[in-house]
Amino acid sequence: MKYVTRECFCVVECNDRHTTPEKFFMEACDDGAGDVLAIDRVSTEMSLAVRKDVPPSAVTRPICGIMGTIRLVAGMYLIVITKKRKVGDLLGHAVWKATDFDIISYKKTVLHLTDAQMQDNKAFLSMINSVLNADGFYFATDYDLAHTLQRLAHTSHEFHEMTLLERADQRFVWNGHLLREFIAQPELHKFVFPVVHGFIAMKSCCINGKIFDWNIISRRSCFRAGVRYYVRGIDSEGHAANFVETEQIVQYNGAKASFVQTRGSIPFYWSQRPNLKYKPKTQISKSINHLDGFQRHFDSQIITYGKQVILNLVNQKGSEKPLEQAFAKMVNRLGNGMIKYVAFDFHKECSRMRWHRLQILVDMVAEMQNEFGYFLVDSDGTVQLQQDGTFRSNCMDCLDRTNVIQSLLARREVNSCLVDLRCHSWPFCSALFPAAWADNANACAKQYAGTGALKTDFTRTGRRTQWGLLMDGWNSMIRYYKNNFSDGFRQDSIDLFLGNYAVEEADMNTPLHEPKDWKFLTLPIIMVVAFSMCIICLLMAGDTWTETLAYVLFWGSASAVTAGVILFNGRDFVDAPKLVQKEKMD
Repeated sequence: MKYVTRECFCVVECNDRHTTPEKFFMEACDDGAGDVLAIDRVSTEMSLAVRKDVPPSAVTRPICGIMGTIRLVAGMYLIVITKKRKVGDLLGHAVWKATDFDIISYKKTVLHLTDAQMQDNKAFLSMINSVLNADGFYFATDYDLAHTLQRLAHTSHEFHEMTLLERADQRFVWNGHLLREFIAQPELHKFVFPVVHGFIAMKSCCINGKIFDWNIISRRSCFRAGVRYYVRGIDSEGHAANFVETEQIVQYNGAKASFVQTRGSIPFYWSQRPNLKYKPKTQISKSINHLDGFQRHFDSQIITYGKQVILNLVNQKGSEKPLEQAFAKMVNRLGNGMIKYVAFDFHKECSRMRWHRLQILVDMVAEMQNEFGYFLVDSDGTVQLQQDGTFRSNCMDCLDRTNVIQSLLARREVNSCLVDLRCHSWPFCSALFPAAWADNANACAKQYAGTGALKTDFTRTGRRTQWGLLMDGWNSMIRYYKNNFSDGFRQDSIDLFLGNYAVEEADMNTPLHEPKDWKFLTLPIIMVVAFSMCIICLLMAGDTWTETLAYVLFWGSASAVTAGVILFNGRDFVDAPKLVQKEKMD
C-alpha cells in the first residue's frame, strides 16, 4: 500500500489566488481492480477513485497500512503504519507487527490557531504518539486476528463473506474509533483492517524430528482500557479492566489445536487511586449495585467462552482480603452453576521461595481442565474437539501472578495436545515455551503497568532466583514512579486514542488548562529548601554544636512536616487524568 499527496493551485484571471482542495490518494498494492481511496483534505470526505486520477506530479511514499483518522484541535489527522515486521504465518496467513507510524495533518499549516490552541494540539499529538509507541500492535490483511479458532469455526458462510472490519470482535479492535469514518462506507473497507493490541509469538518447533508450529496470541480489550491504578474493576456494561484473551495454538500435520484463557480485573466496582503511597488503599463502592454489573460480566463470558472457573490469586490477608471476600460472596449470591470459584493465596503458598507449591493449584483444577478440553480441527477441517469452558484468572493487576498460573495451565494443555496429535510431549527443559510466556508477561505488563512483569524468572526457568527478586524490586520502583507521576498522561492518551474523549476542532477550552493547586507548586519547594538547609547546616557545622543542632532540628522538622503534609494530600501531587471524569468511589 502507498499513499500520495496532491497539492494543486488554481489561478484565475484576477488579483486573488484560489486554492483547490488537497487530497490523499491511497492505493492498495494487491488490489487488482485498480481502485484508489481519495481523501479530501478540506472537506474530509472519502471516496473511491481510480489510478488514473492520481496526478503524475504527486509525491509518493510507501506505507504499510492505515490505522485511521482522528480529529484534534488543528483539524483532522491521518494515521498510517510506515514500518512493519513479520511475526510469522498463521494458517498460511502472514501476521505483521506495526513498528512505526506517521501522523499526517489534513491541513498544511496551524497558523489559524492561537498559541494556546497550538500547545493543546501539540499535547494531543504527543498523546497519540504515546499510545502508538507503546508497542504491541498487530495486524493481518487477510485473516481475522480478533477471533479465536473456535469462534471462527462456528461462524456462518455469510460471516466469512463479510469484510474483516465488519466481522472483527470489537472488544479487540484498537483502531475501531479511528476507523469510524471508514466503517460507514463499506466500499472503503478493503483499504483498512482491524489492529489488535497485546502480544503475538509464533514459533516453529521440532521434537524427535517432528516439526510443529506453536503460537501465543494475547488480545487486550479496548473496553475499559487504561493504566494500572486509574482503571480497576468493571464498568456499567460489565467490561473488566485489563481484560486479556490469550489463545495458544498448535499446528501439526494440517491439524490445528487451540486453548483459550482469559484474565481481567476483579469484576465489581472498586478503585485504588494513587496517592504517593507504595500500595494505595483499595476502596469498594458502597453506593452501587455490584451484582448487576457482575452478572453482565459473567453472562457475556459464558456466552463467549462457556463454563467459567475463576482463579482468584489475591492475598487472603491484609489489604487484598476484602476483595477476595467480596468476590467469593458475589459468586455465591449469583448462584450460577456455570461458574466455579477457586481462591488460591499465591503469595502465602509461594512464600520463602516455595514455588513448587504452585503445583497444588494445577492439581486442584486438573480435572476441570480435562473436562474443558481444547479446540481441535483435523487436517480435513473437521472439528474433533471443543473447548467447553475457560479459566478466568486474576490477581490485583492481572499481570504477574496471573501470567505464572496461565503459563502452567498452558504447558499442561500443550503437552496433552501434542500427545493427542501423536507428536510426543514437549520436554519441560525446552526453553522456547517459558521464554515466550515470559515475553507475553512483559508485553502485557508494559502496556498496563508501565514496566516489565514481575516473577518472570520463574516463568523462564521454572525456579525463583535471587536475581529475579532483585529485578522485581527494580521494576517495582519504576512502577511506583510511573504510576504516581506519569500515568495520568498515559490514561489520557488511551482515552483520546480510543475515543473516550473527543476533541473539538479549534477548541478554546480543553481540560488541559486546569490550574494546579497551590499545594502542588509550594509544598515541594518548601520541603526541598528545608532539607537542603538541613544538609548545609551539617556540612558547615562549627565548634558550637548546640547551635548547629538547633538549626538541624529546625530545618529537619520543617522538611519532615512538609513531607507529611504532602503524603497526607497525596492525591493532589500525583499525575491524574484530565480528559475524562472518572467515576467516584465512596
